[in-house]
Amino acid sequence: MAAYEHSDSVVVAADPDTVYAVVSDVTRTGEWSPICEACWWDEEPGPDGPREGAWFTGRNVTPNRTWETRSVVVAAEPGREFAWLVGGKFARWGYVVRPVDGGTELTETWEFRDDGIEFFHEKYGDEAQSQIQDRVDAAHSGIPATLARIKDVVEAS
Repeated sequence: MAAYEHSDSVVVAADPDTVYAVVSDVTRTGEWSPICEACWWDEEPGPDGPREGAWFTGRNVTPNRTWETRSVVVAAEPGREFAWLVGGKFARWGYVVRPVDGGTELTETWEFRDDGIEFFHEKYGDEAQSQIQDRVDAAHSGIPATLARIKDVVEAS
């Protein structure tokens, strides 16, 4: 099965550690995501922030439905990368930060993995491809909107 991927980037006028601290605080996701209304840690992160293997839950809202997902952190490298797997294997979302002139290049990445595609075919049957396309469309429109909002949030603080 083919994987679906998308990413986009923006330059934020702040240092990589500051940008990382914002995007790795999943409790703030509702401030910038067009779909994820809220997130919370299933267990509190340690004093050093999020760690690989930590789980959190997110509540997503669209005009047609509301649902929650659990995700596991798979990358937690301060000043470099924060990423998670929805359902532990279905889709990988993440942020990569790197220093550039003028601040930090923030890249948001999304990959709908083979396990997710298989799950959608099992769950939705004949409607699977339509459901998958909805997720692809949401990533393509949501990533630039999310990045623009994160930029605004970080630069305003």
